[in-house]
Amino acid sequence: MASAYLLVSHGSRDPRPEIAMQHLAGLLCHNRQSDLLYIATGDVASLSKCETLVGTAYLELSPDPLHEQIIKFGKNALDSGCNSLKILPLFLLPGVHVMEDIPAQVALAKQILGQDIKISLQPYLGTHPDLGRLLAKQVVATKAEANILLAHGSRRPGANDPVEAIAREIGAVAAYLGMPPSLEAQVQELISAGYRNLLIIPYFLFAGGMTDAVAQRQEELKLQFPEVSFQLAEPLGTRAELVELIWDLLEK
Repeated sequence: MASAYLLVSHGSRDPRPEIAMQHLAGLLCHNRQSDLLYIATGDVASLSKCETLVGTAYLELSPDPLHEQIIKFGKNALDSGCNSLKILPLFLLPGVHVMEDIPAQVALAKQILGQDIKISLQPYLGTHPDLGRLLAKQVVATKAEANILLAHGSRRPGANDPVEAIAREIGAVAAYLGMPPSLEAQVQELISAGYRNLLIIPYFLFAGGMTDAVAQRQEELKLQFPEVSFQLAEPLGTRAELVELIWDLLEK
């Protein structure tokens, strides 16, 4: 069964995440085929017989609702010879978007597309057990005395459990932008414990508004605690290791 693949992210007014998504789609195509390369752009005319078809879609801040984006991509996939569509949510936490919003939009798309194409909703990115290994590489590359894993966080019960688990795995404490414990609270606690060289690890996929906010908070902390050295790691980005993890989930 020839499969097409659709990556779904939250969506942003900042152009950087969308650029990164398109780059990631290209890397996924290159990773799996050596002859023909076709990245779905929503334009039927740009598609032909394909070996690997990868597209991008957005839950919010897109001109069309997600289910319409899925329908359009699904029709393009059928036209290019694919009879299976696998959808991967590029989310790190099992919040409301992952557990409720995206499944509801996929269900709407299935009703309209019918049985012509098989649609599968794959496990969201944050379920991959090797994400901690990627973050651990950044920890090893620094000489920090203590590490803070900083995520957006979710108010859905249990949704922050994966952050806590990864924090333990990489020897860090967890902090959140939108709920306690905050970055500032965790920094103060570590300073009180005697640490003077801290690494902040943003648990985000791409650079954008959120990572800008983290960088701003880091600068404020430097002014507040001039005796402490603060290092800021990069978001996960579009590195080759992440491409491999995504393929693992797409092929489940």
